[in-house]
Amino acid sequence: MYVVTVDRDKCEGCGECADSCPGSVLEMKDGKAFVANPDDCLGCETCVSVCPSGAVTLEER
Repeated sequence: MYVVTVDRDKCEGCGECADSCPGSVLEMKDGKAFVANPDDCLGCETCVSVCPSGAVTLEER
């Protein structure tokens, strides 16, 4: 199981993470990313690699 976390204080609202996620785990709301579908995470780390502010992290549990 993978757990995606978004630090909303660091999030700049660019939407790159949500746009690049193949599992549609992340979405945008009020100009910030949030984890909408956590169970759909594939663990690919694309969201982590495209985030320019380092707001997205991924852990395997």
